[in-house]
Amino acid sequence: MKKSIYLQLSGMMFLEFFVWGAWYVTVGNYMSRIGMSDVIYWAYTVGPIGAVISPFFLGMVADRFFSTEKVLAALHLIGGVAMFVAPLAAESGAAGWFIFFLLLHMVCYMPTIGLVNALAFHHMTEQEKYFPIIRVFGTIGWIVAGVFVSAVLGADETGLPLRIAGIAGVVMGVYSYTLPHTPPSPKEHVTVRQVLGLDALAQLKSPSFLIFIVSSFLICIPLSTYYAYAPVFVNFNSIMNPAFKMTFGQMSEVLFILLLPFFFRMMRIKWILFIGMFAWVLRYVLFALAAPAGIFWMIMGGIILHGICYDFFFVAGQIYVDKISTREIRGQAQGFLVLMTYGVGMFIGAQASGWLHNSIVTSTGPDAASQWQTFWSIPAALAAIIMIVFGLFFKNTTTSVSDKASQTA
Repeated sequence: MKKSIYLQLSGMMFLEFFVWGAWYVTVGNYMSRIGMSDVIYWAYTVGPIGAVISPFFLGMVADRFFSTEKVLAALHLIGGVAMFVAPLAAESGAAGWFIFFLLLHMVCYMPTIGLVNALAFHHMTEQEKYFPIIRVFGTIGWIVAGVFVSAVLGADETGLPLRIAGIAGVVMGVYSYTLPHTPPSPKEHVTVRQVLGLDALAQLKSPSFLIFIVSSFLICIPLSTYYAYAPVFVNFNSIMNPAFKMTFGQMSEVLFILLLPFFFRMMRIKWILFIGMFAWVLRYVLFALAAPAGIFWMIMGGIILHGICYDFFFVAGQIYVDKISTREIRGQAQGFLVLMTYGVGMFIGAQASGWLHNSIVTSTGPDAASQWQTFWSIPAALAAIIMIVFGLFFKNTTTSVSDKASQTA
């Protein structure tokens, strides 16, 4: 791969995730400050809605009729403007319009995640070698955004991070026009069934795949509590620069994704996934134990566990799905996994976590400490039940389901 293309793609990944990282962690604390704490969960519901819409857009429109870089540019320009305008609605007290602009942004943004991956793959000859290196620039972009808006600007509770995300989105839109030309795919007939990955449902005949999909879906429900309310919890405990502290989770993600190949050589996929789920339980337990006295090291430990939680379950899970799927439905199987996790699972989780928070954390003073402990105990218990069921019933399958070959854990 040419060095110029490598640099272009790395810059693309950096900007792509800088946009998301600039506002996603701070928006809850911002909404709390301006009196919208009761609807924080809606800010984290718009992403799953975008994730559900995204495969339709990618599979039935973007991939077939337009060059990838032009679609990427248009979506980021529209989404960037929507994000820049969103704080104006919030500061005028129009919560409904604020959520609408966040929704418009995420409906535009979520398809771009698939588009940047597709564009990068199109211009690589050795995907296994170059893609992880290029993709890590996305994580770096998220980290830099968090450090900039929090540690540098100290803007965790302001609308400035949203405006920065909007400006970055417009910059990304303009930058997209400079990316290598990536023509649309051949205009083959595409069905809704293919877009939703429903052909992958045949794999549910495998008990292990069924357990994996159900566990992945269910584990995303408590995951939403982390994304939506961990920054608010950190801020409640008077920990300075909460968005900056949250970036330690992404820093650990970089470390553990580099360690993942080592663990694949050492143990079977079942136990890698199990470790990931155990880390989720441990994270929520640490938050619950830390809540009464605001114990700093426990809170930071829960954040740093994000690397294991994400890499050992989501990344390892994607590898598992790739291994057991036939070549013909591999893409659909991955799409079905994303739909069930980042789409349906996170949607239900965001709504459920909002209801839990508004029902349990009703105080803003010292009494809230015990309420936060109760709040974090619930996702800890749910994650523990899911982990136990997964451990009991999941069996290793290392070859294609269609070959009817499996290994027992």
